[in-house]
Amino acid sequence: MFSGCPGSKTADFRTKEVQDDAPAGKVQSQLRQWPVQLHLVSPVAPYYEGADVLLTADCVAYALGSYHTDYLKGKSLAIACPKLDSGQEIYYEKIKSWIEDAKINTLTIMIMQVPCCSGLLKVAQKAANDASRKVPVKYTVVGIQGEILQEEWL
Repeated sequence: MFSGCPGSKTADFRTKEVQDDAPAGKVQSQLRQWPVQLHLVSPVAPYYEGADVLLTADCVAYALGSYHTDYLKGKSLAIACPKLDSGQEIYYEKIKSWIEDAKINTLTIMIMQVPCCSGLLKVAQKAANDASRKVPVKYTVVGIQGEILQEEWL
């Protein structure tokens, strides 16, 4: 019997039929910078200036097979885990700095469907709302089997 956070509940997808209609060959990485962990990035690094920024919960890229081609391509990235990362108060300051100092173009937040992931969306929304400059903010919720459950501009 399981008790605790629903995001930690064991799920086995091995019996799920996997479609094998992906194009032949290797998929090119769309990563355009390093580092990517939100604690490590400088919000005013050159690759954020005027950029479309993608802030992704750590698990998203593993659950979503088309992450690189459909979401990361052409964007500057930062990743974070709202459940396991400590010192998350710095996330607010960095996101706000992207908007005010780096003058980003758009901010897209991608989270998993599990309850603990909503913390990343909340801190990003607060930073965007408190920033002196306004940018379009979009969020996407990804299911634990890689399906897009919700996609919305705020």
